[in-house]
Amino acid sequence: MIRVYGIKNCDTMKKAMTWLTENGVPYEFIDYKKVGIAEANLPEWDSRSGWEKLLNTRGLMWRKLTDEERSAVDREKALKLMAQYPSLIKRPVLDTGSMLLVGFSPENYAAQLK
Repeated sequence: MIRVYGIKNCDTMKKAMTWLTENGVPYEFIDYKKVGIAEANLPEWDSRSGWEKLLNTRGLMWRKLTDEERSAVDREKALKLMAQYPSLIKRPVLDTGSMLLVGFSPENYAAQLK
């Protein structure tokens, strides 16, 4: 079964879960902010998709970081920041077992999940 990781109240999450439901794709939702498993999964997610794709630099949480936190971001710093602030992880993270899809795109979901 597909696992969908994210934060329940996120609008992008709601769009992704609506798309999955409407297209008959069964999934299990895991709220990584509540369950706290994001940090344990970050190294694997990084190896499968890259920290650059996982790090959400367009969201409110990124803008709340200090200039020092946002400067000179490399893999180690990015993983540390995402572990400390799970809201920095681009949502959703969809794990099919064979692939990891980061972010929501109806076209990408249709191509990869049909």
